[in-house]
Amino acid sequence: MRLYSASPSRLLAWLDCPRRYRMQYLDRPRPAARPQRAHTSVGVATHNALRDFWDLPPGERTPTAVERLVRQSWIDVGFRDSAQSADWRVRTTTRVTAYLRGVDRDRQPLGVERTVSLRTETLAVTGRLDRLDDRDGELVVVDYKTGRARLTDDDARTSLPLALYAVAAAGMFRRPCARVELHHLPTGEVLAHEHTAETLSRKVAEAESIASDLRRADADYAEKGVGSQFFEPRVSPICMWCDFRAHCPQGQRVGPEKADWAGLETGDPCGPGVDSSHTVWGGSGP
Repeated sequence: MRLYSASPSRLLAWLDCPRRYRMQYLDRPRPAARPQRAHTSVGVATHNALRDFWDLPPGERTPTAVERLVRQSWIDVGFRDSAQSADWRVRTTTRVTAYLRGVDRDRQPLGVERTVSLRTETLAVTGRLDRLDDRDGELVVVDYKTGRARLTDDDARTSLPLALYAVAAAGMFRRPCARVELHHLPTGEVLAHEHTAETLSRKVAEAESIASDLRRADADYAEKGVGSQFFEPRVSPICMWCDFRAHCPQGQRVGPEKADWAGLETGDPCGPGVDSSHTVWGGSGP
């Protein structure tokens, strides 16, 4: 049997809502998605700045460089106005700088925005992890989170993408990889879980089960198109945030659509800003 190819995000899209999955991955032409929201702009700029930071020579990894990287990566989309965008650029610079103060900036990650893949008897999964660390010969999967919701170690434990990345990294680099971490930049918290061979095996089996459902749904769509009964919407409060809400009457009835900037926090624990003239890190970090 031919392997079913998917990314972790494709598997999770099906779990979130089959209707959204269909519109995002199967419908052609794909229905127009709504414009990007402000919190997504913040998240993309944060990830890009953290990616580019590790390309700098160690001697140039300074707060001044962080300010420049955030400015270069900034996406001025989804904000209420230019003042809100400028404010959040400063907040994001502060967050990234505060986060990097607690990181060994001389220890180069083994991978940054690294594509990894794994194959089972039925499934081929390919995805891109934020960072892969080598800590005393063992690999650690790091995923950056920028949303306002606080996380727990249970979020790291139950994350399907993190587990799949750990299995893929271990296979590609032939080194143990059991620890997965969520680095929550708004709070500076690191939420972690140490997997076992058994828990990783269960996560792979979970991915295979989802892929089996997708194989059937995709085949039915190929035969029946939008008339397929596999793609009923999974209505929930998430519908108020959905990028394809305009094409889903059931989702529109859940409640009013969230404003483009509704996902932003009203306060930021990292402080009011960063002085871009700083050229040393200061603080207690390395």
